[in-house]
Amino acid sequence: MPNIVASDIVSFSHCKRRLWYDYNPPADIEPSEPDPFDVLIQDLGLAHEQSVLERLGRGAELEEANSVEHTQDLMADKTPVIYQAQLRDQTNGLFGKPDFLILQDGDTYQAADAKLSRSLKKEIGIQIAFYRRLLGNDLPGIAYLGDGETKAVGDKFDGPLDDFISEAQQVLSEADPPDVRYGNSKCLACPYYEICEPAFQAAEELSLLYGLDSRSVPGLEAHGIRMISDLAAADTDSIPDIPYLKEGKKQRAVLQARAWKTGEIAKLNDILLPEGTWVHFDIEANPQTPAGFQHVYLWGFLKPPYGLDDFEYVWTDRLEDDRDGWLRFLDLVDAYRAQWPDLKLVHFASFERDQIGAYAKRYAMEDHSTVTWLLDATEGPLYDIRKAVTQNLVLPLPGYGLKNICKHPDLVNFQWENDESGSQWSVVQYFEFLNTDNDEKKQALKDDILTYNRDDVRATRALEEWLRRL
Repeated sequence: MPNIVASDIVSFSHCKRRLWYDYNPPADIEPSEPDPFDVLIQDLGLAHEQSVLERLGRGAELEEANSVEHTQDLMADKTPVIYQAQLRDQTNGLFGKPDFLILQDGDTYQAADAKLSRSLKKEIGIQIAFYRRLLGNDLPGIAYLGDGETKAVGDKFDGPLDDFISEAQQVLSEADPPDVRYGNSKCLACPYYEICEPAFQAAEELSLLYGLDSRSVPGLEAHGIRMISDLAAADTDSIPDIPYLKEGKKQRAVLQARAWKTGEIAKLNDILLPEGTWVHFDIEANPQTPAGFQHVYLWGFLKPPYGLDDFEYVWTDRLEDDRDGWLRFLDLVDAYRAQWPDLKLVHFASFERDQIGAYAKRYAMEDHSTVTWLLDATEGPLYDIRKAVTQNLVLPLPGYGLKNICKHPDLVNFQWENDESGSQWSVVQYFEFLNTDNDEKKQALKDDILTYNRDDVRATRALEEWLRRL
């Protein structure tokens, strides 16, 4: 029976094949440099764990365990708080290291973990249920979340835990990696992407196609459509209704397959862009704040006539300036509205609108006149240019992100000044900005972030021009 470690739940939640490769690493995979954003998250997670450790250690005896046997000795001695405990179930092949074991009523230990997440995700619940299983008692586990909340984990996750253990042991007992479907965002973030992706491409795996729900693939395969080529050659009317691929989605799936094969664009409808004076709008936000909310540290704009010098922004040096940055953003929007009564604030995807709504709620400004105008779905200025793409075009792309569309040489062909820049990159730079006392380095980091944000709004401007040419 293969041994299962509680931390395996993280890999398993992403992909069963990822778990298999964790235990059977490919010989020909090149070790990669740690992703800076992943390193930042790990560091923040450790800092959060240390803050919980300090809190638990106040007024209570606390000991750090260094082995399974040492943990057992500390538990026998009724140590109030055991840090980095190690628990093993030799019979069932289970091992786990809960961050904390907390003695309750002088008799029974309660498992607890510090998690940077702001919510009790399923994999967190299963992991804490794993520790409860190792302890063998009915006390609920505890999750100390990144926003300061404490969540209890009772028997709700016992069933999913049983499923995980059974499936993970089955996966690890196999000589070959399990069959899985492709998922663009999931696979791009996987350390084994370079191993799996060429095989997906060679097999013309249907789940490579943007917008095709992987849950519909078995239904397509059951009707003889096993490859992208099969779907590209299919008559839409000949495809029966199958789960997750109803009538309205069939044509899109066939056209996406043809775009994958030919590299050509399919046009579904005429592209009707709203009239008005367009100001392109993009924000950068830190999702890892002690306050538990997104801190928008940069509100960026590209105004007419859209040159390099027409980039304007609102910047906040620190979380304490969050409200001030929000108010300055509203003032700048008001100035644009006064200058251009037909203003359109053009952004890509829903993040900007979502954050305006979140800020209005945070500072009890839902009834503020500028806010209500911004968020008015009919008369407001906000316009998501991504919808002009997804509703009207089928592109030969695996994903419809801004960089997917704009960097493609046969589409918009706009290139960012720093090819490594991105939203996660921006967060890493901002944390470096916060944590350095060197004024020269601080300014250089800020300039790099501003350049990236300026390129984002220049990219949406380039996308606008490309759409108008179409």
